[in-house]
Amino acid sequence: MKSLLLAFRSYLSPFNFFVKIYCVPFTTLLMSDQSTPEIELLRAAYASFNAQDIDATLALMAPDVTWPRAFKGGFVRGSEEVRAYWTEQWSEINGHVEPVTFHPEEAGRILVEVHQVVRDLAGAVLADEHVGHRFTIAQGLIQAMEVCPLPSSGHTA
Repeated sequence: MKSLLLAFRSYLSPFNFFVKIYCVPFTTLLMSDQSTPEIELLRAAYASFNAQDIDATLALMAPDVTWPRAFKGGFVRGSEEVRAYWTEQWSEINGHVEPVTFHPEEAGRILVEVHQVVRDLAGAVLADEHVGHRFTIAQGLIQAMEVCPLPSSGHTA
């Protein structure tokens, strides 16, 4: 497998300067910036989620989707359980999740690095971090999502 050595992120502090370097598969690098139907599906899902448009987001998912209860723990299954979870979540917090990079994997899976900002209902920031979301997509619909570690990019999940 071809690899490309990348200087991925530069970090500057008053005490030191260094460049974080790691290898990624060349095909992943090429594919991560390309637009595919699966990536466009995920972009639409993030946009409708951020708009808190539950119906539009669920329309992009399989009826028996498996979704993490990242805010509460565990998983929910099926459109109605996802709807109930998000309704509860948005009554307590306001999350905004922007995709940063898409990393297509094998077997219909895509790892998405996202920048996630979570605020309480008064607007105070509770979390501001980069996390990984791994999606399984089949037949043009999101089948499952899980929160997972990111590749060694300097961000933590």
